[in-house]
Amino acid sequence: MPACERVSFGYRAGSPVLEDFSLVLPETGVVCLLGPSGCGKTTLLRILAGLEVPSSGRVTGLEGRRVAVVFQEDRLLPWETAWQNAVTRQDAGARERAREWLTRLGLGDSLHRFPRELSGGMRRRVAIARAMAAEHDLLLLDEPFAGLDEPAWTDAAGQVAQAGADRLAVLVTHLPEQAAAMGARVVRLAGPPLAVLS
Repeated sequence: MPACERVSFGYRAGSPVLEDFSLVLPETGVVCLLGPSGCGKTTLLRILAGLEVPSSGRVTGLEGRRVAVVFQEDRLLPWETAWQNAVTRQDAGARERAREWLTRLGLGDSLHRFPRELSGGMRRRVAIARAMAAEHDLLLLDEPFAGLDEPAWTDAAGQVAQAGADRLAVLVTHLPEQAAAMGARVVRLAGPPLAVLS
């Protein structure tokens, strides 16, 4: 099973964000890392994604898994349309998956609009569609529903949870209702340094 084994990590000028941190994740389903802002949830997600390297300890069980990430920022290219932003590979299958996910998230009429022509909530849904359209085994979601009103995020959460039932998704949020909407197993966290609350 995927796991963090005694992982430590800190940014250059600060105190440790993770110190001797361990956590076992399931093979499939949704796990919610629930905790206050600044406790280290995003750093843990970046370590799981391979974007940060622990100073000690290790992450196991994720070797060879294809990873898709929804970052806190939308990270859309301003010169590409919503549809182009959601396409992760240049083949017909990727283009069709992107179109399907944009439509499922209520953006079927906005495929050819540029980010500057979209509201903040619409840009957020493009970012979610991009991750969902990518072929992945592990989905990492960092505050994915920020900026969405309740009907929009509830619908998006249900769509993502339903589509990923046979894969592992890790959701970072500080809102318990978002974890509930995705049927997530909740891991309550505090920090820094990051710690699992019993």
